[in-house]
Amino acid sequence: MKTRLVSLPDFKKAAGRNHDTPISFKQAEMKPTSFLVSWGREKTFCIKTYGCQANVRDSEILRGYLLALGMKEQEDFDGADLILFNTCAIRENAENHLYGELGRAKETYLKNKDTIIAICGCVMQEEKAVRYVLDHFNFVSLIFGTNNITSFYSLLEDCLVHHEGIVDVKSNSDLIEEGFPEGKEGRESKVTAFVNIMYGCDKFCTYCIVPYTRGRERSRKEEDILAEVRCLKEQGYKQVTLLGQNVDAYGKDFHDEYAFASLLEKVAETGIERVRFVTPYPSDFKTEVFDVMKRHQNIMPYLHLPIQSGSNRVLKRMNRRYTREEYLEIVKALRERLPDVFLSTDIIVGFPDESDEDFEETLSLVREVKYDAAYTFIFSPRPGTPAYHMKDSTSDQVKHERFDRLKALIDELATNRAKEFVGKTVEVLFEKVSDRNKEMISGYDPHNKLVHVRGDSSLIGQIRKVKILESRTYSLLGELVDD
Repeated sequence: MKTRLVSLPDFKKAAGRNHDTPISFKQAEMKPTSFLVSWGREKTFCIKTYGCQANVRDSEILRGYLLALGMKEQEDFDGADLILFNTCAIRENAENHLYGELGRAKETYLKNKDTIIAICGCVMQEEKAVRYVLDHFNFVSLIFGTNNITSFYSLLEDCLVHHEGIVDVKSNSDLIEEGFPEGKEGRESKVTAFVNIMYGCDKFCTYCIVPYTRGRERSRKEEDILAEVRCLKEQGYKQVTLLGQNVDAYGKDFHDEYAFASLLEKVAETGIERVRFVTPYPSDFKTEVFDVMKRHQNIMPYLHLPIQSGSNRVLKRMNRRYTREEYLEIVKALRERLPDVFLSTDIIVGFPDESDEDFEETLSLVREVKYDAAYTFIFSPRPGTPAYHMKDSTSDQVKHERFDRLKALIDELATNRAKEFVGKTVEVLFEKVSDRNKEMISGYDPHNKLVHVRGDSSLIGQIRKVKILESRTYSLLGELVDD
């Protein structure tokens, strides 16, 4: 397939930050042409999403675009007329998984060469990855990035009309677009919803590719966020999760005195039944946020607060802009206001030249904080980041041994904490039928604990009292309590 290169990603451009250039706002490209509607009617599509909640939300928007064409979604891409991969670049194995999936997608393409295969997301913000796809998977029709998903209609039509592949990846953005054609049907859930409050990241941690793939920090207008939350509430949604790579940087790019604490309070005041948010950056976190959480019972007592390492030496090499001691002070201030709050975190094991002492400091911090859960990873070097070039004398065997020790400690803490729930009654928002047992229904309590009870799909969307009968490390079993 002939491919037209409109724009390729550029890491140098992606790293640029001109904060003198104001963020601009406009309405997204919403209405499909008659050509696209005619093409899409009765066709099928499949979206495969990898990575974080930001990718999930992007896929929801893209799903809305496709549904608006009259297309129907299917779970597997075998036989689909359009296959879309929304990719994650945080770790190398996610990128390699994409290439394996493209090999499978080729089988579908060979059965029907009119199949449109598109790739977007963070991996496509890397020029090396784009070149690899073009060299090894020449059946791919469309490549675009994280900064121009709202151009999807025009890119797709261009591809169809000219019968050629299109590559159009923007390396940075000073733009926020509002008003997507995705409605309720575009979202993964009919009960809980993600709401973007900002995009991008300006922290440039030495191991992290996100500032290059997601661009500069850009905050949505407060009135647009609140309008979206109110609309979701009217549609029957019970919970919103406010999204940002660094939510507590919200509003810093405005000339006004906007702040995350103020926004969080106003979202709570909409009256939606549950509010959550991810992800804060420790050194940007203000105690005013804790005060808002304490004032509003519909803000859930759960916080994901990434630490990455318990060693000050490693934190400095990571370019994390806080110390172990400062992090612990934040946790102390939080628990003084919200003693019952649940905490989870992110931890990287085996950062270049992490010593035994560094790792022991991470273990001691985990014991001190007593996390309820943690997402733990072995360091994955990402091309283009400073850590990719750091010398590392630690063997893979040692890294895996450390990972196993850390996981065992976190599992032990989580198991002990879960046991404290047995005999208690909690309120659970039911979201779906259990993946493992179709006679069970699953949901989450305010502390983000997964709870299973015997029941059917009629419970989905309800908040019900549940008495906990049994605990697992990361889930609870219970029975419904009559109101």
